[in-house]
This record gives sequence, C-alpha cells and structure tokens, in this order.
Amino acid sequence: MLRYEYKYFVHNSKMDTLRSMITPFVKLDKHSAVMKDHHYTVRSIYFDTPTYDYYFEKIEGIKHRKKFRIRGYNTWEQNSTVFFEIKRKYEIPIFKNRASAPFDEICTLFQNHNVESCISNSEKFPEAVDNIKRFLFHYYNSSLRPVVLVIYEREAYLGLYDQSIRITFDKNLRSVAFPAIDELYSENRVRNTLWNQFILEVKFNDYFPSWMKPIIGILGLKRESASKYCISIDSHNFLNKKKLPSTFAHTRIFSNNFTI
Repeated sequence: MLRYEYKYFVHNSKMDTLRSMITPFVKLDKHSAVMKDHHYTVRSIYFDTPTYDYYFEKIEGIKHRKKFRIRGYNTWEQNSTVFFEIKRKYEIPIFKNRASAPFDEICTLFQNHNVESCISNSEKFPEAVDNIKRFLFHYYNSSLRPVVLVIYEREAYLGLYDQSIRITFDKNLRSVAFPAIDELYSENRVRNTLWNQFILEVKFNDYFPSWMKPIIGILGLKRESASKYCISIDSHNFLNKKKLPSTFAHTRIFSNNFTI
C-alpha cells in the first residue's frame, strides 16, 4: 500500500486556528486522546554513515533514499518498548520496515546479534525478526552510528470518515547531538531546534483529503521539505558541508554508565 506524507511549517500563532478548522473532520488518535495535553513525546535516534550519506541524500534531493532510527515514546518505564525502523522513500511514497523490541534488550541485540533470543514475530509485526536483521545488516555493513536524538511532542488526529488519513502537529522540536543508544530517554545536552513553529504532517494512502485543501489555502501554508533529522543536524552546526567532520569518530554506542 502506498503511503504519502505532505509537510508544512506552521507558525505557533496559527495552531489554535488550524486545530479548530480540522475539528469537524478528525478525531484524536488513541494515543493523544489519553494524554492530559492531547500530545505524546516522540524520541528518535537517527543513524548515519561516516560520510553522512543519508543526510546528503536528503539535502541533494535523491529520489530513492532511506533513514535508520530507533524510536521510543514519552518517558522511560520498566519494560518500555522501542521500535527499529527503516524508512524508505521512493519518489513520493513512503515505506517502512518496523519491529518492536524491549528497550532493555537493545544492548543484547547489538552485542551478540542473537535476534531470536530477544525478538519474536507477532500479529502486529509479522516480520519483526527479519526487519531487525535488515536493520543490523545495514548497521554493520555501512558502519552506522547514532548521530542525533530528535525529540518533539506529537498531537495526532485520524480522519472521521477515513482513518487512513492522519494529521499530526509536531511541536517543540529539540535535539541532542551524538547520543548513546541508551540515552534515548535522556534530554541532557538538549538544544531547541525549531523556534516559534511546528510541523504539520498530512499522511494518506491514495488521495490528499479534499477538506484539507481549503484549510491549507486559507492559512497560506506551502508544502515544503521538513526533515526533522536534517533540521536537527543543521541546528548543531557540526557538519561542514564542504569538509566532512571528524566528530563522527567520537560517537558512542552506549554511555559509560550502561551495564549489560
């Protein structure tokens, strides 16, 4: 199934107006609905090669590209679940290879490569084992390392009449450069990444929702490239686009206080 994502930068002053305009057509998704402020926190550690191939693929507008990340939500709790994701883009459609894993098992996965001892397929993730093996193959084959932790609050809605339509407000974008994998839930050294704006995402399978078109026009929004990964990298100013940095050599896989 083809999946599309259209993104827009929106000034914070338009948030209430936008929210009221989409209300007749959407409802909060189950994750936002149970939260006090109707949003939850998304945490993603992005991986890249020593030459930052995935960053430059995006910057240069390469049509077929991919991203590797580990994603968690809200704050750490015992038995927290994280997700290994390979996000692929072919022209415009988006595809994902995704698998869940216990946060406490991440070290084991990277240390002994024994995926089956930590992960099993499920009804929700029928290809979980294969997907993590894909992730680890690229991790070792391409010498991937964690480059940036991207954090934001997500206010998410589903279409009332077509729940394949998903509208999200991604707010308070912030990031940490060169995190260790076990620092997914930490915000030490965090830096604000996007001032006075949030990112609106419209996700759909086949057709852009017709009711959204006049809303976009009335608010004067323009579809743009809005890669949170690239925005976060740029905000830290460690990547000289004319000369690749040596800072990659100092990335850590796990923090010094992480125990096996």
